[in-house]
Amino acid sequence: MAEELDVGKHVLVPKHEVLSQEKAREMLEKFRVTPRQLPLIKASDPAVKAIGAKAGDILKITRDSQTAGKVVVYRYVIEG
Repeated sequence: MAEELDVGKHVLVPKHEVLSQEKAREMLEKFRVTPRQLPLIKASDPAVKAIGAKAGDILKITRDSQTAGKVVVYRYVIEG
């Protein structure tokens, strides 16, 4: 039987986290956007599934960058 892999531990997968409703509201107000104006990510994405996010959640993704150090991006989770 194949062992299930934890994609969140792979070196090429950036840190994904679900924002609380309060943090999501603050971020949306700060950038003056609605959730649907954020880039989308499907609920079926392996990294999304690994953290237990569901459609309607907003994710904070923190990537390492050679030029900027750390880069934070946000994604809105949709069905799929």
